Amino acid sequence: MTLTDETRIDHAAARKAMIDSQLRTSGVNEAFVLSRMAVVPREDFVPAEARGFAYMDRAVPLGEGRFLPAPVFHGAMLAEARPRANDRVLVVDGGSGYLAELVRPMVETVAVVDPRSGAAGDSDGTFTLILVDGAIEQVPADLAALVEPDGRIVTGVVERGVTRLATGRHSGTGIALLPLAEMGIPRLAAFDRPARWNF
Repeated sequence: MTLTDETRIDHAAARKAMIDSQLRTSGVNEAFVLSRMAVVPREDFVPAEARGFAYMDRAVPLGEGRFLPAPVFHGAMLAEARPRANDRVLVVDGGSGYLAELVRPMVETVAVVDPRSGAAGDSDGTFTLILVDGAIEQVPADLAALVEPDGRIVTGVVERGVTRLATGRHSGTGIALLPLAEMGIPRLAAFDRPARWNF
């Protein structure tokens, strides 16, 4: 795509089409989700050469293993999370920064970590809500320890090669994820289970 092609793209129209043709048709109709996704410009969270693809219905690779997931993942995630004004949120960022910007005005605080730091639980304090911007094989104990009692986590989960949106709450024994809708979600390798030997 050339710079001339880029200047002809109507990103506002693309955002409206994303809402009408991707989010609403996938069952994401919550007003607070649609209003945030209508005003946050996805094209600002990808490299210049990828701006023309910011609203397509699949993940946009950003290079170096980073990505911007498809709009329906972020929409469904926010709808499931239902962020509250008193939430202290940790975003495990897949590399774009878009998810943190979506949720920031709706909550008390937002902290952002990369996947490696998230898997290691490398963050100050605890959180009422953790959002993981990708699909994971497991919730490591170090990350689970950052979720406050009765706090929640919304993430993608990968099981036998299939990715789904999933949610969980902190209980006395840890966090169990409940898989929900199947959808395409980029995998976060930092959360892969250690390889086991089979004899």
